[in-house]
Amino acid sequence: MKILHNLLGILCGFALMIILLITSIEAVTYWTPGYYEKEYAKYGVLQDVHMEMNDLLDVTDQMMAYLRGNREDLHVPTVVDGQPREFFNDREIAHMEDVRGLFLGGLALRRISIGLIVVCVVLLFARKADVRRVLPKMICAGSALFFAVLAILAAIISTDFNKYFIIFHHIFFNNDLWLLNPDTDLLINIVPEPFFMDTAARIAVTYGVSVLAVFAICLIILYYNDRRGKKTKI
Repeated sequence: MKILHNLLGILCGFALMIILLITSIEAVTYWTPGYYEKEYAKYGVLQDVHMEMNDLLDVTDQMMAYLRGNREDLHVPTVVDGQPREFFNDREIAHMEDVRGLFLGGLALRRISIGLIVVCVVLLFARKADVRRVLPKMICAGSALFFAVLAILAAIISTDFNKYFIIFHHIFFNNDLWLLNPDTDLLINIVPEPFFMDTAARIAVTYGVSVLAVFAICLIILYYNDRRGKKTKI
C-alpha cells in the first residue's frame, strides 16, 4: 500500500514538472512585456527585414495568436521596405502550421497533467494515505528526478545548440519546411539563432525558479508536519 501511495505522489511530481515547464515556456513567449522588442533591437532584426518596429511587433502578435489557436491563419498584411505585402509566404505558413501543432500539443499535455494530478490526489485520499506527508515528500522525489533528466539534456544541448536544434526538427517534423532561406523567408530573420538561445535561457531560469519554489513549499510543509508530530507525542 505504501509503495502505491509513493508511486501516486511521484506521478504528481512528474505531472507538476510538466505543467511548470509548459507554463514557463508560455510565460516567456506570451507574458513578457517588451521581450520581443528588446530582442529585435539587440540583434538588428529591423535592418534585416527592413521594417518599422511597430509593424514587426504587430506581425509578432499575430503570429503568437496563431500559435496559441486564437487566430485561424497566418495571412498577415504589413509593410516591408516601404511596400505593402503579406509577411509570410506559402512555405513559412506551411511550416508554422506544424509549429502550431507543437504549441497546441503542449497545452493539451498540460491539461492532461493537471487531470493526472487530480486523479492521483483523489486516489490518495480514497486510500486514506497520509497525504500531508506522502504528497510533499514524493513530489520532491519525482520533481528531483524529472529536473535531473532535464538538466542533463540541457547540458548536452548547450554543447552544440545548432546540432541539437536540427535533431529536434528531424524528430518533430516530417518535412524540410523548417529549412528557411534568409533571402526569401522573412521568418528566419526575425528569429535568428541567438534569439532562440536567449529565449531558452530565459525559460530555463523561469522554470528553475518555479521548481525551487515548489521544493521550498514542500519542505516547509514537511517541516511543520514534523513539528506537529513532535508536539503530539509530547
